[in-house]
Amino acid sequence: MTPTTLRRLYYLVMAGALVVAGWRPGWSAGIDTTGLGIIGRKIYANECGSKPENLITWNRGEDFISLGIGHFIWYPEGRKGPYTESFIAFTRYAAHQEASLPQMLSGDPAPGCPWPDRASYLAARHSTEARVLREFLETTIPLQTRFLLIRLERALPRMLQATSRDRRSEIEKKFYQVARTARGRYALVDYVNFKGEGVAPAERVGGVGWGLLQVLAEMDSRRTLVSAEKEFAAAAERVLIRRAQNDPRPQVSQTWLPGWKRRVRTYAAP
Repeated sequence: MTPTTLRRLYYLVMAGALVVAGWRPGWSAGIDTTGLGIIGRKIYANECGSKPENLITWNRGEDFISLGIGHFIWYPEGRKGPYTESFIAFTRYAAHQEASLPQMLSGDPAPGCPWPDRASYLAARHSTEARVLREFLETTIPLQTRFLLIRLERALPRMLQATSRDRRSEIEKKFYQVARTARGRYALVDYVNFKGEGVAPAERVGGVGWGLLQVLAEMDSRRTLVSAEKEFAAAAERVLIRRAQNDPRPQVSQTWLPGWKRRVRTYAAP
């Protein structure tokens, strides 16, 4: 089987579930344009500082580029890694929604990132190719937001599968309590984009996870009756404090934790 055939097969499998389902959202379909815009702007502020230039980033030490408000991963041509190449899944979704894709993203199989490494991207970040890609990302923020919401919906079954049977109904109930409001939906989609689902065995420090599943489990059911969003924010902060305490690296508590706290506190803000 040729590399081209393998790449085509990989993306068919990866995006197949969404394609077969017609990319149809469930409860997120009820979010109107205004609500979608609010959620998208908040995530854009959290992930990119609301700056278009930050819609494309290539972090030090990483062998992939991160794109959009969801920091969607895109590997260079011919390279694969341990993380899901979510950018191509997003472009398939955007095409299904009849968005106009730049020439660099067209073709079958889907192309790899045109820059082989971080240094190459930094040297070309003011090129026409980079500008066109940045404009595409800037104009599709609502689509990126919807895509993140659909991904969140489909994360719930995976989280329930990773939960003991006696706690599944509790986790599901808490999820939907938070998801009832626009602020709660923002909190859920931002946190899962920020810290993951919490189901991967590798995402543990001291045997303890810090993803969305752990936050839902941490929530006090008595307090969700008063304000599910506020209790979600408080539970997220407790989970992240524990995450920092379990990590022997001093920069986690000293440098990263304050920013993590500021971010999750926006979940309870008006």
